[in-house]
Amino acid sequence: MHTQSIRHKPHSIQTLERILLTMASSSSNKLVFLAFLLLFVFSNNLVAGKPQKVKLNLYYESLCPYSQKFINDDLVKLFESDLHRITDLKLVPFGNAKVSDNLTVTCQHGEEECKLNAIGACAIKTWPNPKMHYWFIRCVEKDTKNWESSCFKTYGGEKAIRDCYSSNLSKKLILGYAKQTLNLMPKKEYVPWVTVNGKPLYENYEDFVAQMCKAYQGKAPLPKVCNSSASAKKKVLKLQVSYGEDFHH
Repeated sequence: MHTQSIRHKPHSIQTLERILLTMASSSSNKLVFLAFLLLFVFSNNLVAGKPQKVKLNLYYESLCPYSQKFINDDLVKLFESDLHRITDLKLVPFGNAKVSDNLTVTCQHGEEECKLNAIGACAIKTWPNPKMHYWFIRCVEKDTKNWESSCFKTYGGEKAIRDCYSSNLSKKLILGYAKQTLNLMPKKEYVPWVTVNGKPLYENYEDFVAQMCKAYQGKAPLPKVCNSSASAKKKVLKLQVSYGEDFHH
């Protein structure tokens, strides 16, 4: 014997269903019926739809100590709390790098940073889900000298990431991130550069939890972290960023 779960519909939707059934019985009301049908589908999706997510973008470079600190100590709050369920996270590994006319990429902290930026880009390509590529990138940023002996062992993906890095794909990915970074409006001033729904947080980037809770407009309840001390506004004692002006060829 099969049992069927019953989902109770809001009264307004039940009323709308009855109206639709009545109107459908009359051929002269077909156009009006179709209009109400569209309204019904839209209303039903609002009730059962997914919560609207807040877009959180991080523009960073791998060997910037302030980018590393943000990734290791601050951004981890997304996944150590329930904040990730309302977050659409995007990591953009390019930072203060520059692109020449012949598409050569020069990084602020040298060739090793270019390599690690590309490794990050290949990790994102390998694992599009932020819940997966974040942990690998964090592992790299925690130990940029010995990451190969630990991060591949812990998270896997070695063949895919090495193949990506050794091919033209890694350069294409980095040039794509370069375009995203250089086309930012307003312009990026330093790294880490954090935006919420496209708006830069400037010196308040470490306060991103509170800013995301404030920006959330979804139907689902706020994450629990939004009501805790973790979302309390942080006082910035000293702005810890790396300016592009510090970078000379």
